[in-house]
Amino acid sequence: MRILLSFSIYLTLLVFTVNVEAGSLTKTPQSEKFKVVLDAGHGGHDSGNRGNGYFEKNIALSIVLEIGKELEKIPDVEVIYTRKKDVFLELWERADIANNANADLFISVHCNSHSSQASGTETFVLGLDGNAKNMAIAKKENSVIFLEDNHQERYEGFDPNAPESSIGLELMQEEYLDQSISLAGLVENAFTGKVKRKSRGVKQAIFWVLHRSVMPSVLIETGFLTNNKEGKFLNSKIGQQKMAKAIAVAVTEYKNNLRSNDGQIIPVNEELSVKANESVADRVYKDITFKVQLAASKRKLDTKPYNFKGLNDISRNKEGSLYKYYSGATSNYSEIQRKLKEAKAKGYTSAFIVSFKKNNIKVPLSQVLN
Repeated sequence: MRILLSFSIYLTLLVFTVNVEAGSLTKTPQSEKFKVVLDAGHGGHDSGNRGNGYFEKNIALSIVLEIGKELEKIPDVEVIYTRKKDVFLELWERADIANNANADLFISVHCNSHSSQASGTETFVLGLDGNAKNMAIAKKENSVIFLEDNHQERYEGFDPNAPESSIGLELMQEEYLDQSISLAGLVENAFTGKVKRKSRGVKQAIFWVLHRSVMPSVLIETGFLTNNKEGKFLNSKIGQQKMAKAIAVAVTEYKNNLRSNDGQIIPVNEELSVKANESVADRVYKDITFKVQLAASKRKLDTKPYNFKGLNDISRNKEGSLYKYYSGATSNYSEIQRKLKEAKAKGYTSAFIVSFKKNNIKVPLSQVLN
């Protein structure tokens, strides 16, 4: 029965993707305001987590309103809120607000929780990842579905606690993954650089609210309310303003990069979190080729060293509307790590490792290493 439900979800999402993408081709971002949808997580009878007695729903809303204040100062930016007060919104409503507005970005703001004194920020993009911690966070955020009326009909049998329900969900955001990673990296860089917060990195997980949005989208966990020091900071007005300004700076930088370099190379700003032990680092993987992704671009560039800061062994692959540019090609993980260090030393600070099976089929790096 679950297999049938998963297949049904997959078909429904595929049809939805085709319909929306067909309509989105008419958008001309250069001639319109840059639309940013800000989504404060939880609300109303859904308080979110209550770490240290705080209310996630209130903190998320305060941060979102502060982000909006900063972005509304920019003439060519239009800010749209999913909620501006303490009300409950269903997950599908949040994403549909962004879709109906034909927005350029969707940003959902949350606060984390844990049974320990864990701390740090995390910014998520949509994707399947074998990391149990990432899946646990996704399950927690997706569980709001159970608070909604008619959730079984609305979400077509999707169960946040069933791994097989995740099959096919990442297809909705595949076209926007590079842009989402780029924004997520800028957000985490702003947290560490401007607010001096601890960053846990850019990560992938299956969030329903991200999969339904058809634009670059991120879900930001601004810190742990369950951490005594971090919770107090996030519950304070000054803490909320600092976090909001950092997010606004990241959005502004993303927008400026996108518009001033239209058709140019789009940098990818963070390597998705994948950690390997020593035995993994020295391993040769049969039938797997590792490459270092340097950038993505709408332009087809010659794979010559002068186009890539002197790096050689450059390859190019077209995915959707973008060309992906890679350095190196090896089955030895240790060797590709050296290539990654070389790329970063040349200035590609946000380069990351990707993995391919035969026939140039991309597979998640975490799946290969695990």
